Amino acid sequence: MKKTLTALAAAAIAVGLIASPALAEGERYVLISHAPDSDSWWNTIKNAIKLAAEQMDVTVEYRNPPTGDLADMARIVEQASATNPDGIIVSIADFDVLSGPIGSAVDKGIPVITINSGTQEQSLALGALMHVGQPEYDAGHGAGLKAKAAGASSFLCVNHYITNPASVERCQGFADALGVDLGKQMIDSGQDPAEIQNKVQAFLSANPDTGAILTLGPTSAHPTLRALEEMGLSGEMFFGTFDLSSEIAEGIKAGVIAFAIDQQPFLQGYLPVVILTNLTRYGVVPGNSINSGPGFVTKSNLALVEKYAGVYR
Repeated sequence: MKKTLTALAAAAIAVGLIASPALAEGERYVLISHAPDSDSWWNTIKNAIKLAAEQMDVTVEYRNPPTGDLADMARIVEQASATNPDGIIVSIADFDVLSGPIGSAVDKGIPVITINSGTQEQSLALGALMHVGQPEYDAGHGAGLKAKAAGASSFLCVNHYITNPASVERCQGFADALGVDLGKQMIDSGQDPAEIQNKVQAFLSANPDTGAILTLGPTSAHPTLRALEEMGLSGEMFFGTFDLSSEIAEGIKAGVIAFAIDQQPFLQGYLPVVILTNLTRYGVVPGNSINSGPGFVTKSNLALVEKYAGVYR
């Protein structure tokens, strides 16, 4: 009987070994973003790639230009490509600036997945496997329709990253939904919180009939919240923003912010790592790009996401 049990155990182990595919060792991927060090929104993506790396047992390196300089980002893509990683994950912050370095990585045979900024069409033109992100114009347009329904006919778009074409698409979509020209309604706010607050206050003082405000993330939303509070306008005008943070969540609960557009950045970091690992190990990859957003977080559904705002949402 003992021999029989031993034989059965050995057979089970043998079957398990045959059924389990062999894993590659030492897979390494590089995620390159356009975000400066000061942009806390990318913490969610950093958390996502850390979790994916742990679950998939791979190494994922995060790299970015400290000041957000796109020429610096292009050099980082070139440097990452030169190290021959098993895959590169990269945001298309500016197609013209980054098409050369990204295209060169693809030509070397490095699998590339684009995320966040850029479009599916641009990703395809670069030769990337897919794009995981949010259609930015459509997201801005959806936000503008909500503002129009609330009666707004003019607005301020606080653009803290105006060199990124995707940010302009957000503002343009909002303007088109309202049926107005974008024109001077979009300001280049920069990224310094005090400067953003001053520019918002100056614009609203000079344009007291402004009907709505759109900010493009925590970098511009947080100083705008302070500007409205200082001017006594908190909750008095339509205010929508992109992305989530604990401070934005509090603004929604207080009725100061109508909604936050959630592009689910966790998916933008997590899914490419999983997809590239499965490609490296098993040669399988999805055939389509993935829209991670937009989704609108309002007071009615905030409780579902607030717990993880700035961490996984």
